[in-house]
Amino acid sequence: MNRRRILAVAALGVVAIACAPPQASNDNPQQTGAAGATIGATTGDLRVWLFQEAANAPKEAVVTEAKAEFEKAHPGVTVNVEYLPVDGRATRFNGAFNDKTSAPDVAEFGNTDLAGYTASNGFADLTGDIKAWPDSGDLVPEVLDTATVDERTYGIPWFTGTRALYYRTDVFTELGLKPPRTLKELTETARRIRAAKPDLYGIAVGGKYQFALLPYIWANGGDVAKQDGDTWKSTIDSEQARAGMTQYAELLKDDICPPSACAQLTGSQSVAAFAGGKAGMTIGGDFNRAAVEAGAVKGKYAVVPLPGTKSGSIAPAFAGGNLLGVFRSSDRYTLSLEFIKLLGGKRYQEKMFGAMGNMPTFSDVQDRVADDDPFLEPFIRTAQAGTRFVPSTPAWTKIDAAAVLPTAVQQVATGQLDVDAATSAAAGEMNESFGG
Repeated sequence: MNRRRILAVAALGVVAIACAPPQASNDNPQQTGAAGATIGATTGDLRVWLFQEAANAPKEAVVTEAKAEFEKAHPGVTVNVEYLPVDGRATRFNGAFNDKTSAPDVAEFGNTDLAGYTASNGFADLTGDIKAWPDSGDLVPEVLDTATVDERTYGIPWFTGTRALYYRTDVFTELGLKPPRTLKELTETARRIRAAKPDLYGIAVGGKYQFALLPYIWANGGDVAKQDGDTWKSTIDSEQARAGMTQYAELLKDDICPPSACAQLTGSQSVAAFAGGKAGMTIGGDFNRAAVEAGAVKGKYAVVPLPGTKSGSIAPAFAGGNLLGVFRSSDRYTLSLEFIKLLGGKRYQEKMFGAMGNMPTFSDVQDRVADDDPFLEPFIRTAQAGTRFVPSTPAWTKIDAAAVLPTAVQQVATGQLDVDAATSAAAGEMNESFGG
């Protein structure tokens, strides 16, 4: 199998969008110099911000190894790493964008926050240096796109993640079911499971599970918005997007996943329901593996790509993940760039996969880790089929924080509004945020 196109995110989930990124203004100019020349100081303290994980020790071990290697290769340099809680990142980044003295040189950040950060002039433009980096040719193009705004690259994709369909092999065997080949078959299969086993949800999904909704919209030929020059306009009220939302909302019914219980479910809660043995299927990421393995369904599940609308097709997945970038205000540009090329490079991405299970962003590294772990195959196939991303504009943060799409799904699922009214209202709210 050709595994050259894998990607996935996020968002710490792959990256959780727990709060809006800052919209502060950073007027610090980026250090510049001739191509290939050393820019900025080459000794002293290099400040690095990384995200704190629920279980941080494995991540710290890899980072400590990279830190030691870098310091040995750069005499006179001390790398100081601080781990930030994800939920509190907005306050710290906002302060750093406003005050150079509180800013790091290097930071980890989620790709869904990138548009807001670039609007704040927070991160350095790495475009030329990334293109000149020999290893960049092996970065999966769609993953690299998530580090890009207006054709400028602001980070090295550090890891990625994608979602697929988890299902209970014991339940499918007992009921004589096969993994669904289309989204329509998925709905029918979920109904059969619920009818035969009323104590189970046919599939655990939720009204607040936006990353499960989006593939339905994309698979039906729709999208959430389109860009025309510098302007974005919502397309959630298009015929195709409405078809996708309708199809997803069908899952939030009493005969599959009752809205009284499921309309409020988030992605993590949906996966937890499946892991706890309460559902026949769910949509989850490669990054959810540990949670499922720790649950009641261990040894009784398998994973296949989430199907599309036609037999044999695969629904496009959201491309999430985290990036490593250089703060625009850093006076150690070259030193910072060399550090993220080390920590975000092939060797340490492979080490991070071994420590944390983070999916690498280099195709050749993906090949190596996938060959050793068949579990990854459906996620690879999903990525090969093509992935999508949310609008690269700061306005998306406001739209996401307001739960515009989840609200529309909940309105349709509960019968509060029909799909036309719900999506028209959502489009109006989105366009207001876009400035239309």
